[in-house]
Amino acid sequence: MTIFLIAGNTFRENVRDKVLYNLVLFALLLIICSLLLGQISIGYEMKIIVDLGLTSISLVGVLIAVFIGIGLVYKEIDRRTIYNIVSKPVTRRQFLLGKLLGLLMTLGVNVAFMALGIFAALVYLSSGWYWGYLNILPAIVLIFMELVLVTAIALFFSSFTTPVLSAVFTLCIWLAGHFNSDLVDLARISQSPAMEYTCRVLYYLLPNFSNFKIAAGRLVIQQAGYMESPDAMAVLAAASYGFLYAVILVVVAAGIFERRDFK
Repeated sequence: MTIFLIAGNTFRENVRDKVLYNLVLFALLLIICSLLLGQISIGYEMKIIVDLGLTSISLVGVLIAVFIGIGLVYKEIDRRTIYNIVSKPVTRRQFLLGKLLGLLMTLGVNVAFMALGIFAALVYLSSGWYWGYLNILPAIVLIFMELVLVTAIALFFSSFTTPVLSAVFTLCIWLAGHFNSDLVDLARISQSPAMEYTCRVLYYLLPNFSNFKIAAGRLVIQQAGYMESPDAMAVLAAASYGFLYAVILVVVAAGIFERRDFK
């Protein structure tokens, strides 16, 4: 119950954040632009709307996850309110989980809101609703799971370092995670055993964000653009991967936060 109270308070704080509204407005503008571009590109209207819309959701969601996630812990420490919180019958683990859940609630609401914008653009363009539009949902689910993992990474770094370093580390890992599969090719062509070993270790250690873009060997966003539904088992496997990786990071972050000295 305590965790949900903290989550609710965190959600209300995020909703009052003006930066959050600006990011959502930015995403809606991108969706509107995709609608205008779709009208210019005869025959590809739907695909352009879906492609740009989903890309907008992903990029804006990452910005929200990183730049709000890095302040979840530090903001309370900077305000000195962390002393009042931990002195009450609230464990540090409950505090951390509540903050995380509150941000995920914020992300979920914003992803849903921006997804409705895509559906509204599709309905407007086609002058009606078609059940085939629901084939976009698997791509939206995987985008949200990617954001869950990015949030967990930001929370992990914020549990022991400053917001600036947390943002830098999180964005670097997010970018590196999209090129994780290239590490295998680099290890294969490398002439140095040490380089090959390092590349393989990084491949298994770093989160593979390309899993959220690919299902059953095809791009999820590309399939969504053509209103094609990807393999359900592949989507489930990618979502499970992101969830388990995020759980591990949160558990480690909670352990670090439990031992952190706020003096």
